[in-house]
Amino acid sequence: MRDLKRSQFDIVLAFLVTGTVVFLDQLTKSLFSKILILGESLPVIQNIFHVTLVHNTGIAFGFLKEQGSVFIVIPAIAIILLVFNIFYYKQNDEALSRPYIIGFSLILGGAIGNLIDRISVGYVIDFIDFRFWPVFNVADSAITIGAVLIAVKCFKTK
Repeated sequence: MRDLKRSQFDIVLAFLVTGTVVFLDQLTKSLFSKILILGESLPVIQNIFHVTLVHNTGIAFGFLKEQGSVFIVIPAIAIILLVFNIFYYKQNDEALSRPYIIGFSLILGGAIGNLIDRISVGYVIDFIDFRFWPVFNVADSAITIGAVLIAVKCFKTK
């Protein structure tokens, strides 16, 4: 009975984390798309942190621009693989640790958030600008944090 409750909690946790990332990502993209015009930049901390509206047609950080539908197919496959991975472990009674669940859910939420943009407007909306790094968004942050969580868990020595 305890394993069933943990399993149910893990599924709820995965949906909550994924849903929160998608919601915050789409909310912030919508907000900054309404208050900024393309290329406009608002300094939050002068020369350190700005909010800059960018339309990214490439992959992370603007690489491989104008590659079309390949950037819809790849995230769709990644989403399917992430969902399959989570349910595979659950179906085989292998308990995923909470850091894995949260990491996978962050990646999944980020992938869904950016995929929504690619399907609905044809590009990803970016706005977080630290001036020394390419402009990014909440989804990109979630993907990065999720990957770091999983990497730390994988490489952590016992």
